Amino acid sequence: TLEDLSVLKRVIVLNVEPDGMAVLNASDPIVVAMAPHCPGEVTFFAIDPHHPVLATHRAQGKRVVFVEDDEIVAMQGKMQMRFSLSNIPLTHHGSIDFQVENAMAAIAAAWASQVSWDHIASGLASFVSDHNAVPGRFNVFHYRGATLIADYGHNPDAIKALVQAVSNMPAERRMVVISGAGDRRDEDLREQTRLIGDAFDDVILYQDACQRGRKDGEVLALLRDGLKAAKQTRSVEEIRGEFLAIDRALERLSPGDLCLILIDQVDAALAHINQRVASVTA
Repeated sequence: TLEDLSVLKRVIVLNVEPDGMAVLNASDPIVVAMAPHCPGEVTFFAIDPHHPVLATHRAQGKRVVFVEDDEIVAMQGKMQMRFSLSNIPLTHHGSIDFQVENAMAAIAAAWASQVSWDHIASGLASFVSDHNAVPGRFNVFHYRGATLIADYGHNPDAIKALVQAVSNMPAERRMVVISGAGDRRDEDLREQTRLIGDAFDDVILYQDACQRGRKDGEVLALLRDGLKAAKQTRSVEEIRGEFLAIDRALERLSPGDLCLILIDQVDAALAHINQRVASVTA
């Protein structure tokens, strides 16, 4: 369960040195509950500057990181440092919430490690979430005037975050290529495509290389079941094979379209996408 997992994750917080720092997400109650177990200090971060947990911590003169006026603010007492979201490419001008949260956590961790503010700003400005730096984590490509996003998202929370991110990006048409891990619960597989169905026009379902104990076609059936009440999806296609599904999506794309590709074989899939992109730019 999520509660069991939180006990394991809490081990990291339990082992912070007395003069050390834990960086915790104030928006997640399970993570907030770890704070009393930390032998050292805690920095809380949240997009909402008025979040009760963060506001209380801030009033106590402790370290907080939040977003205000299109800037990430690191604050302790009267001291504050600001970083414009427009200078943090990872966040796409602040439109991708989970990347904003990643940037806030990184700022807090670097601050705790006594990295200079100039170096923090430089790191934020130069870091790009591409297939070389963080393979399978919101890697963006451009193909014949369309935008491709490759991500290794395999659970409802990841899909929810990706849907939010993609919905904030302009597109003439939104397409998704998606499979599901066979060792996930039936309801989780259905929930993934239920979320997808409310945000994408075209869906390509594929059966990946490893069904993890599922019968042939079982995962595809569960994914299709989740699309029954789709509010936006109008086209659903099933493909056997990850690379064939990617190729099918690419041949259907037009300039201005956006395609989210939920990859399974991370390295091989990214190499395949790179090869296809390079073939039209060479």
